[in-house]
Amino acid sequence: MNEKTTLAGAPLDQVAIAKYRNLVYYMTFFAYAMSHFSRKSYTNVKVQLKTKAGIDPILLSQMDTTFMFFYAIGSFFSGKLGDTFHAPTVVGIGLIGSALCVFFLVVGVWTDVAHSSVAYSHFYFMFFWLLHGLVQSTGGPVNTAIMGNWFGAKNRGWIFGTWTCHQYIGNIAAAVVASAILNSTWPWVYALLIPCLANAVWGVLLILALPERPEHVNIETEETRAKAAAAKLSGSTPAHQMAPITFTEALSIPNVIGYALAFGFFKLINYAMFFWLPYFLAGHFTPQQSNMISVLYDVGMMPGGVIVGTVSDLFGGRRACVILIFMGLLVPLLFLFSQYASVMPALALLVLLGIMGILVGGPNNIITSAVAADLAEHPSIKGNSRALGTVTGIINGSGSITAALGLMVIGPLQLKYGWSSVWYFLILCTVVGSGLMMPKVLKEIYSHDAPESVAQPTRRGYESVNRGDEKA
Repeated sequence: MNEKTTLAGAPLDQVAIAKYRNLVYYMTFFAYAMSHFSRKSYTNVKVQLKTKAGIDPILLSQMDTTFMFFYAIGSFFSGKLGDTFHAPTVVGIGLIGSALCVFFLVVGVWTDVAHSSVAYSHFYFMFFWLLHGLVQSTGGPVNTAIMGNWFGAKNRGWIFGTWTCHQYIGNIAAAVVASAILNSTWPWVYALLIPCLANAVWGVLLILALPERPEHVNIETEETRAKAAAAKLSGSTPAHQMAPITFTEALSIPNVIGYALAFGFFKLINYAMFFWLPYFLAGHFTPQQSNMISVLYDVGMMPGGVIVGTVSDLFGGRRACVILIFMGLLVPLLFLFSQYASVMPALALLVLLGIMGILVGGPNNIITSAVAADLAEHPSIKGNSRALGTVTGIINGSGSITAALGLMVIGPLQLKYGWSSVWYFLILCTVVGSGLMMPKVLKEIYSHDAPESVAQPTRRGYESVNRGDEKA
């Protein structure tokens, strides 16, 4: 009799497990896609917001920065909320709130707020965009925590690598919808209203139909069975009944702080491209063309996470080494962009953006999914299943703060020194972020065991597969 059966006796219902895992995978996938659908819709109509709605470019830049700061603040707390309360409700409220914020942006356009007093227009747009940042912050940490409840360590890089394509599906959908609207006779604000409706509908579906964890639908998986057996053997509280870990406990997990700092610089690179690429391309192409060309960057980001996740699985979970290689390859491509982007043929630009998407997307996708899930299984938290949201929130929030600070530089840097200076700045961010990864990379290179300690059930309860991090 194998271990799966001896731990609890009865065989697992693999059909039911597969059914619910598919449901959770796709519902959370499209939840995160919807989040980016509404977020990206705003960046795709920046030219219209400037030329037709009369919003000053400096205000648009300030809105970007405000969004990122409050997204960062929200990430710290939304992850904790997801670990403490009913996670699907937290995500659903976030999507409904996002729909309302974008809708009030449209209301501001309809009522010509931009041409009212400067103080009122700044207050109106900044208020709803800071609120948008807060509600959007539920997407990453809480959806990741729900996925972590249903999927274990087996093939984690591959599973989360494919799952993190969600944000790019949302970005691509926003670009396609915006391009279709801008090429039609419909008012351009429909490019904002359609994501509003989609977000609100999906938010309601999440609250009503998404199961948070296997125990809530009387399903037992290999992971929940193993954790229950370990808790019984050690006489501790079952994993799903434990109190959520504290911020102090999360920060004390080895490598959480290191990944949080490095991720900040990687996320800044991604968000600089996310917010400003359509605007940069609009200087060389029509708004419709620039939106479609920028899609190639998002298309490239999708396989990036899959590649990093799969390769790191094959090498025993040594994800930091794979991330460093990707970021090292990005530097020369950013240099090419700084020198030749304005004169580059369209085909070469498309290929370059696709490759850059792969190199940026891989590390960004894996750090806030598979890496966070690895960290949340460290033996120090004794199998607590209410940890992943908090860990992901810390990494995502820290990264967003760095990205928000960096985005404050992009607008003034571009206006004063031109676009080449922006690409040089992103090269510097790549180098600094990679440098912050070096301690973890060296530990993975010189360790003969799996790089992350993962809690496993034994007759003494939870203990580490690898003691390397405990000695560090």
